[in-house]
Amino acid sequence: MNTTTSSSPTGAAPHAAGGAGLMMAALGVVFGDIGTSPLYAFKETLNPDHGVAFSPEAVLGLLSLIFWGLMVVVSLKYVVFVLRADHDGEGGILALQALARHAAEGADTRPWMWKVLGLLGLVGAAMFYGDSLITPAISVLSAVEGLEVEAHALKPFVIPITLLILIALFAVQRLGTEAVGKVFGPVMLLWFVVLGVAGALQIVKQPQVLAALDPSRAIGFLVTHHAQSLAVLGAVFLAFTGGEALYADMGHFGARPIRLAWTFIAMPGLALNYFGQGALVLGNPAAVDNPFFRMFPAWAVVPMVVLAAMATVIASQAVISGAFSLTAQAMRMGYLPRMRVVQTSGSAIGQIYVPAVNWILMVGVLLLVVGFRSSSALSAAYGIAVSITMVTTTLLAGVVAYKLWRWNRVAVLVGVLVFAAIDLTFVVANSLKVAEGGWLTLAVAVFMMVIFTTWAKGRRLGLQAAEANQLPLRPFIESLAASMPHRVRGTAVFLNGDADSVPHALLHNLKHNQVLHEQVITLVVQPSATPRVDAAHRITAEDLGHGVWSVVARHGFMERPDVPEFIRIFAYQKGVACESMSTSYFTSRASVIDAHLPGMNPVRRALFGWLQRNAGRASDYFQLPGNRLVEMGQRT
Repeated sequence: MNTTTSSSPTGAAPHAAGGAGLMMAALGVVFGDIGTSPLYAFKETLNPDHGVAFSPEAVLGLLSLIFWGLMVVVSLKYVVFVLRADHDGEGGILALQALARHAAEGADTRPWMWKVLGLLGLVGAAMFYGDSLITPAISVLSAVEGLEVEAHALKPFVIPITLLILIALFAVQRLGTEAVGKVFGPVMLLWFVVLGVAGALQIVKQPQVLAALDPSRAIGFLVTHHAQSLAVLGAVFLAFTGGEALYADMGHFGARPIRLAWTFIAMPGLALNYFGQGALVLGNPAAVDNPFFRMFPAWAVVPMVVLAAMATVIASQAVISGAFSLTAQAMRMGYLPRMRVVQTSGSAIGQIYVPAVNWILMVGVLLLVVGFRSSSALSAAYGIAVSITMVTTTLLAGVVAYKLWRWNRVAVLVGVLVFAAIDLTFVVANSLKVAEGGWLTLAVAVFMMVIFTTWAKGRRLGLQAAEANQLPLRPFIESLAASMPHRVRGTAVFLNGDADSVPHALLHNLKHNQVLHEQVITLVVQPSATPRVDAAHRITAEDLGHGVWSVVARHGFMERPDVPEFIRIFAYQKGVACESMSTSYFTSRASVIDAHLPGMNPVRRALFGWLQRNAGRASDYFQLPGNRLVEMGQRT
């Protein structure tokens, strides 16, 4: 689930390309997750452990549930409604949270509502990290399991081959996706065409399977098997776990190409394939062990394993890239400490690589494969995180529809209640699998929530403690003018957290070096609640006299802050001479002591301290040149 986009200030640049090209690109990124669900979803609905006896009526009921679930949850909820909720062209749970909070601004919004909106976004983001672990493991493993269909003797090689593919996948992340991305679209187009053709051939043999188009089959199944319905719905949900990606990746392609690709390529291919699998098991009940690969003749199984492996790698790539993007967003919104972020493309800001996240994910995914050893076992751990994320999306989208779009209150309430009821039904259904493996994704989500809230609160308390010791900037400059220290040539840029106070690095420089540069810039870098900041509003500056400027630079949560670039924009706008080689950058590395963290228990204080010590350097985060950087310590 990738949530970044191009470096265009408005976000419109990538959407200006041809519709056909964007549709093809969207196939390779947006639909990788949901597109590989036929590998395991229908097979899992037929699992005898659910307590449903095999029968033609049961097969038709299950197919009807999958088909109408795709229609209502994916087509109606996400494609028709949620894709409307773009935040300057961006989608994804954190972008939706920011949009909902923006929509509530100016309204009679109570403090508790702000907390709820913030919590919903964090819960959805935390759940995504759990999904990032499960998706690569279950997708690649389910594809390689196709080897067992060709020859049961190959079963011992399934786990080693899966591990090798996953290790290779994570190892190449540092190279970026620009080169391999060019083949993603054509591969997924081929994948959906093969899905559709294989399914259609089976439907021709067993046309009675089309009776599952009648929604009464789904309702009848739930009524007849009410005792087993929740367990079955947890398996049915696997068919559209990738629905959230349609919204999360909107910033890459825009809503229209995603809608077109879903309507004319992805949805038909998926529907035909699911019905084809149903037709196969109606004619040959023994095929329930792996109906997807059983649809193909023996000579085509190995090529299909290869194609499926490619498709699952693409699906995994999208989720891994999404984890990188979500981490970058969370850092810029103050929920995570700074980490090293590598830009892997010179033209697309969305193509980034976060080494720490990459290797943590790799270890987690490999442990899942070794621990669960089959896609059926992994399916128990899958679904709960995605279903909870879908609930948060419904609630936040409801706020946007009412507060921002000004839709009728009753219509919004009815829509939210209907979709939330469906989402919560799947949450309850997936909760039955918590003991079998669902606890894992919940544990990951809880851990991430603790990280988010601990860092945000500790950072806020640290800033409050620092404010108590700050000196006002203007009186300080006037006091310097009365007894001006020795001035040296060049420009000094002092990074600061508050535009009205004296940077700690400036105080330390005066104390120890007893000099002041000819030109001094105090710079505050402010993240914005919008994905991008227009160039005209990026820099505000005030001349404080005596060669001192107070500058505020703003950036969106989808943009990497680039301090040297900010200084170049400032110099151009104000006509100030700032030679890059004679400009030095001063930062202070803050460390908050325990005494300034009231209200945090010892465990969270220790966690915050650990996060502080392991946070990335400001110089890396703000892209400061190492040969012109001076870093000083600061304890608050």
